[in-house]
Amino acid sequence: MIKISVITCTYNAARELQRTVDSVLEQSYAKVEHLIIDGQSKDATLDIARRYKNESDEAGQGHEVVLLSESDNGLYDAMNKALRMATGDYLVYLNAGDIFPSENTLEMVADSVGEDETLPAVLYGDTDIVDDEGRFLRHRRLAPPKHLTWRSFRQGMLVCHQAFYARTDIARQNPYDLTYRFSADVDWCIRVMKEAERQNLALRYVNEVVCHYLDGGMTVKNHRASLKERFHIMCRHYGWLSTIIMHAWFAIRK
Repeated sequence: MIKISVITCTYNAARELQRTVDSVLEQSYAKVEHLIIDGQSKDATLDIARRYKNESDEAGQGHEVVLLSESDNGLYDAMNKALRMATGDYLVYLNAGDIFPSENTLEMVADSVGEDETLPAVLYGDTDIVDDEGRFLRHRRLAPPKHLTWRSFRQGMLVCHQAFYARTDIARQNPYDLTYRFSADVDWCIRVMKEAERQNLALRYVNEVVCHYLDGGMTVKNHRASLKERFHIMCRHYGWLSTIIMHAWFAIRK
């Protein structure tokens, strides 16, 4: 059985966190580590996290909850802390407010590893968008292809960050670039997939919805700045000419 590290980075997330920790606590899969990396929240976030840790310990189902609260230099700095702390075979980021679609989600993801001697570099799936109450709004517009490579992201971030399970050893070799404030996750996913290709490792499609994503995250709230960063990231990985051509196509398509 593989171990999965679920990572939730928080700052003043009391309104959203409860449904996320409930979703992790309900998972039927036993080998789960949940890292909650908090940036010294001023609201009730830590109270919720501590109560959840106690509930998880008392449930005795094999889940391990690790809580760290200290100052940081923003979301991606917190994510890098989690990279260094994670002990699972795979890790996935689940933001406060995001949830797993069912209690069997992590079990289904783990089963997709198969019997191969070498673990795939990435397991990935589909995403649905939900509102503040967890109600379904729509399927994510960008859908993951069945055959994913790092070149696939020329067409946009086809796999949602929360639906991208990276092998921890590879993820740790590729920490988030803190020069990006809003789109370091795009760059990170591409670099992880590049390393997978270099090592000739599989990127495996789970072929199921693996995350219910809360509408209106940080990238949405900082849309213009995020687009500028993504343009620079695309130029970095795919070249400026290819990036300009693809963005022209995006404009025509809209």
